[in-house]
Amino acid sequence: MMLALGGALVYPRPLREDFEGECALADAAPINWTNAMTLLSVAILVGTELVGAGAAAGWAIGGLFQLGEPVTRALEGLLILTALTGLFYFLRAAVAHEPIRG
Repeated sequence: MMLALGGALVYPRPLREDFEGECALADAAPINWTNAMTLLSVAILVGTELVGAGAAAGWAIGGLFQLGEPVTRALEGLLILTALTGLFYFLRAAVAHEPIRG
């Protein structure tokens, strides 16, 4: 999907339309299961590392500065959300380099 002049979306190849105007995306390109499994494995591995590091960093910072239990838990939650955001952007870049379809 690309942006054309004027902000309109342009698709690189036309998709076949089935069932009252719905596009058949599955007919456009088959799923590459090798890439899909690689991306799933990477998502599990990197996601576990990032979430664990976020929780550990929140716990360590809260304990180091003696912030108290509620503030420490809030800091852990904030860092875990930051880790999940990083995982989202990492997977978006990974899918761009190793597409699932095609």
